[in-house]
Amino acid sequence: MNQVDLNDVIDQTIAELPTHIRHQIANVAIVVEELADEETLALADVDDPYALFGFYEGVPLTERTSAYSLVPPDKISIYRQPILAACRNTEQVRAMVARTVRHEIAHYFGIDDDRLEALGAY
Repeated sequence: MNQVDLNDVIDQTIAELPTHIRHQIANVAIVVEELADEETLALADVDDPYALFGFYEGVPLTERTSAYSLVPPDKISIYRQPILAACRNTEQVRAMVARTVRHEIAHYFGIDDDRLEALGAY
């Protein structure tokens, strides 16, 4: 499989979001990490680090109040090793990264997994 720069795929995915969505994204860092750590796995209620492709950590927009200020950025982690292990080729890697970024951005906007499933997002 050709080497895919996950950061490039993340940037492209963000650029392809509708403008009104993209302009609402602020104070969130999207980072590529190798694997989720034990604390993140516990928060996600996942035992196998290869079963977690991404994770949103922060205060969703729907839960922010007027007291939300001077806080560190929210964080979206994209996990390289699980994605590469789950995909057979470059196209699959690109699709999985894009899907994971969109999924975690949905959490940033306050959309939980149940709602994403009801919407047919996965």
